[in-house]
Amino acid sequence: MTHSRTSALDEAVAEQHLAALAFVTEAYAEAILAGIGSASFAHAALSAALRELVATHGEERVANFVERLPKRLRDGEFSCRARH
Repeated sequence: MTHSRTSALDEAVAEQHLAALAFVTEAYAEAILAGIGSASFAHAALSAALRELVATHGEERVANFVERLPKRLRDGEFSCRARH
């Protein structure tokens, strides 16, 4: 695979990720408006996401992915506010 083709695939994946995130963000807002608690929605979304990842990639690959989450969390990858 050429570099330009790899870049195009990476860009397409990034665009799809952003589109999917927009759908999740919209669903989150609708749930809040319907009276669902923020933490309840977040936990349900994580559960659904992990179930789908396991169905797609299997337990071992997802377990390896989840093992890397603590560092990513501590590094601020998922934080909305600016880090000092």
